[in-house]
Amino acid sequence: MMLSVLVADKLSPAAVDALSGLGAAVRMEPDLDGDALVAAIGEAEVLVVRSTKVSRAVIEAGTELSLIVRAGAGVNTIDIEAASEYGVSVANCPGRNTAAVAELAIGLMIAADRRIPDATADLRAGEWKKKEYGKAYGLLGRTCGIVGFGSIGRAVAARAKALGMRVVAWSRSLTEESAEEAGVERCDRLVELAGESDVVSVHLAAAEQTRSLIGAEFLAAMREGAIFVNTSRGDIVDQPALATAVRERGIKAALDVYGDEPSRGEAPFDASEFVRGLAAATPHIGASTEQAAEAIAAEVVRVVETYVKTGKPVNAVNIRARAEQDVSLVVRHYNRVGVLAGVLDELKEAGVNVEEMENTIFQGGATASCALKLDRAPDAERLRRIRGSGDIIQVMLKERAP
Repeated sequence: MMLSVLVADKLSPAAVDALSGLGAAVRMEPDLDGDALVAAIGEAEVLVVRSTKVSRAVIEAGTELSLIVRAGAGVNTIDIEAASEYGVSVANCPGRNTAAVAELAIGLMIAADRRIPDATADLRAGEWKKKEYGKAYGLLGRTCGIVGFGSIGRAVAARAKALGMRVVAWSRSLTEESAEEAGVERCDRLVELAGESDVVSVHLAAAEQTRSLIGAEFLAAMREGAIFVNTSRGDIVDQPALATAVRERGIKAALDVYGDEPSRGEAPFDASEFVRGLAAATPHIGASTEQAAEAIAAEVVRVVETYVKTGKPVNAVNIRARAEQDVSLVVRHYNRVGVLAGVLDELKEAGVNVEEMENTIFQGGATASCALKLDRAPDAERLRRIRGSGDIIQVMLKERAP
């Protein structure tokens, strides 16, 4: 039966052709959202999305759904908990938009420092204000603080250094050694970075532990008139606290992401007093370059192709971490019908769950070796029963304590 793929966002024609070339029946419906997506999911086995939200209702309605591919890095628009409950793999395309986001972050820094949006607006309104807009400080020699030092944070650091900036960084995983290797200075605490920086650029993934991580304490520690750039996710920042910092401390906020964004590519947006007071603003376009789109599309194809050929999705984000106790059972056996079924029956009777299984066939096809990850070790009597089969060559139990 042909694999059914539903693409609920824009994807390059080349990627659609490549998916079709895998033998997939591809439905292109880039304007689906909300209830419309619930109604359209039908018997699709693979769902490809970009900004479209995938709710629990969508996952429950997808009777054949087994893989959701996020054409991008962040997966905060997908109900991961529901996907895991229904055994649906969620995969993303990390690292393919790194350059695009880093370029926009640097662009927002420069736009905020030089007040490019305001100058453009005045010039378009017929006002020549060279005296007013010729007062920028410049970025050379100033300190850029980077919050989050993954691939995008590192790319921003490299570009900031190329502009002659000193770079300091904070990340939970950043060590003194890796900071030195990247040519940046490591800050132990977030507030330390805030106080050190003339420009702050945020590059964190959306997660429960990062929600409102940038709050009143951080913003109060920033230098008056400093530049604040966020191209990661809106809910990482306490937006009311940022509005206060903009209003009372002259923080120049330049944002590409917001707390409550429309889920569609084109939609009304509440241009509040806060938004009108931003030094620079873009509508979540950090990853939106043609280069990034083509790279992400190619990765989407790779994820689906690997899934078609192996049944294993690459870049899956909802796979459980290794269990505390690692129990492996290796069974070398003759490659005959029913041998492994007998082993599995013995484990089932013992109440032992098989969590992973891989069977490797040796050259010639007469023998094989099956590696099973178990939730606990079977008792000695059960192992004796498994070994007792005439089709079993050897049984090895390996236990590794946490």
